[in-house]
Amino acid sequence: MEKLFLVTNPGSSSRKYALYRGDEAVCTLHFEMEGKDVVCTLKRADGSKQKLTDGFKKLTDTVKYVKDILENEGYLDKNNVLSAVLARVVATGDYFAHDHLVDAECLKKLEIGKKRAPLHVPVVAAEIESCVKEFDGTPVMIISDSAFHTSRDDTHTYYAINTELADKAEIKRYGFHGLSMGSISGYLEAEKLGAEKVIACHIGSGSSVTALKDGKSFDTTMGYTPLEGVMMATRCGDIDATAAMAIGRELGLEGEKLEEYLNKQCGLKGVTGETDDMREVLSLRADGDARAKLAYNMYIYRIQRAIGQMAASLQGVDALVFTATIGERNSEIRRDIVAGLGYLGFKLNDTKNDDGFGDNRHCNIAASGSKPIYVIQTDETGEMIRRALALLEK
Repeated sequence: MEKLFLVTNPGSSSRKYALYRGDEAVCTLHFEMEGKDVVCTLKRADGSKQKLTDGFKKLTDTVKYVKDILENEGYLDKNNVLSAVLARVVATGDYFAHDHLVDAECLKKLEIGKKRAPLHVPVVAAEIESCVKEFDGTPVMIISDSAFHTSRDDTHTYYAINTELADKAEIKRYGFHGLSMGSISGYLEAEKLGAEKVIACHIGSGSSVTALKDGKSFDTTMGYTPLEGVMMATRCGDIDATAAMAIGRELGLEGEKLEEYLNKQCGLKGVTGETDDMREVLSLRADGDARAKLAYNMYIYRIQRAIGQMAASLQGVDALVFTATIGERNSEIRRDIVAGLGYLGFKLNDTKNDDGFGDNRHCNIAASGSKPIYVIQTDETGEMIRRALALLEK
């Protein structure tokens, strides 16, 4: 019988859990607030849904509810025992650029991580601690969203600062969306679509562009945190450090408050002054809203620029990939990005681009004579499970 994994995905306003047998989803649980109440939506493999409302008090207590629900619904019993609980972590230092079984050392490192990345680590750390407590005896694993990028050399990971400081304080360009990139790289290889030099665009609420060379990470736009790189839904992306300090002075923000502003009040949300939802940006733009038009143009340009940077890093490019929510679903954005990439040998087939991949996991939307342009559905959970299996076998 294949191993049973519980994948946890805690957010600031919700908690998501998915139970997998091998790489097949058994059920999902989604906890969120409805007014003052915590509710849970249980979705089964057959697509049926059930809303559960009894006895839930706080979002921070959901782990203990999950265990009870899975047992009461018959998903966990003496014949169906969890092999491991998996939690994704971002790299706040060299330790978290790798996968680990959670032990005393790992918990100590998480305490350090809370101070280094106060916007990203505390919620995940609390979730991991709860999993260790509630699923006593079951291995809990942290799966690094940066591990895929450890194949890069020092030239691509160091900032232009004192290297002794960089090593001591672990201030480096760790990169993120590594689970997505690992999924894409593995899929390209499995489907024999791989090429020596591939540029992969993970475009969602968070976005990054990665250069893949022979299936490995060679360069990527995100750095010490997911703030660096292209413009995103609420993140500003690349910004002059002095400009960030000027924003702090103007708004009276320091330290974590300024970091929070740059991560949550900028990007599409900041430029439009209204929304971080690309669908709404497109609607406002169609109605003639000047700020929405500016936000959209900046968004497209910055992704085009990043693709150019990755092509320079690779000294050429053989194929382009779009993935993640926007990259997979929005044909207009793909079209407008590729419209500026003719100099790299890319041209869209409009019909294929509009059709997308349908029921398949990938499609090639390139016009005749163009280098391949793939739209590929990412599978970050599948990548987490693959990595967890490798960790269990060590």
